Formats: sequence, C-alpha cells, structure tokens
Amino acid sequence: MSYLRKGVSGEPVRILQAKLGVTADGAFGPGTEKALKEFQSAHGLAADGIAGPDTFMAMGLSELVLLGVGSKGATVKKLQEALGISADGAFGPGTKKAVMAFQEKNGLAVDGLAGPATLSKMTAFAAQVTEAHVAAAELPAGAEVSGEPLPAAPGAVADASGAEAPPKKSVWGTVKGWFS
Repeated sequence: MSYLRKGVSGEPVRILQAKLGVTADGAFGPGTEKALKEFQSAHGLAADGIAGPDTFMAMGLSELVLLGVGSKGATVKKLQEALGISADGAFGPGTKKAVMAFQEKNGLAVDGLAGPATLSKMTAFAAQVTEAHVAAAELPAGAEVSGEPLPAAPGAVADASGAEAPPKKSVWGTVKGWFS
C-alpha cells in the first residue's frame, strides 16, 4: 500500500524528505535512502530504506499512512485491535471487511483503505492522526506539485455559493514509479 523507496517520486517523497532534513526534490534517491535508514536504525525500526506505515507513524507523518490489503506491521496490528478483530499485523480480506464496516458506520467513503480520514475517527489513533493530518493528506485538484498540475477528479461538488468546488486528491495520487 503506502510504501516509499528508491526510484519513486511525488509529493509523499517530498514530505518524507523534508522531515528527514534532506533536499526535498520529490525524487527518492540514494541520499533519501541513506537518511531514512539512519532514522529507522535510530528509532528501532527495520533499517531497510523503505518508508511504510510504521516508519511514517514514528516520524509523525500520519498523513502518509494508507493501509490496505498487503500492509503489515505494528500500525496494522493497532488498527485491527481498534476494530476489535484478530490482531496479527497483516491486513487481509477480514481487516478490509472490518474497515469497510467501520467506514460505513462513521459516514466515511467506503473503500476498505485505512488512511488518515478513517484513522482519525478511531480513539486508538486520536493522538497521532488529527484533522490537520487528514487535511495534509489531500491536495485540491489543480494544485501544482513539483511544477506539475494535478489532474482534476471527475464529480466535483458544488460549494455553498453554487460554484463547483474542485474535488480533493490524495497526495498518494502524485506518486510516480510504482514498484511491485
């Protein structure tokens, strides 16, 4: 799900780089990888140079957490505990089903992904995922990231004045160079 490593680029990489104190150019290269490994090692995380949910939470970057089928780790386990399901730390179909039920019950978009909007509604994550993190996880359509305009999503909604408000886009929608 939400993992960053060498070779990817986009707004989440820029946010990570700014937090690491390296040049925030949005391209995950050797310097970012080295700084990330140093952070991970210093904070008792697996120093693999891959930034995922547990690293994001340790860095205070909960706006970058996006859990879905295939995600693993302590953050997934905490999510499962908050949902009251078996907590093995591996996000599978059962966790997705529980997330979807939680989202429906709480008036959220039902997509089975646990991102900042979903996590912010859970008491277990209240101190780590605030409304500010939810807002930081979204960019308005048409906003520019590294000089490139974000595409507008279909289905813009009218605001109170009757003007069409641009839909929001997740910062994850800016990532390029996905890996398997």
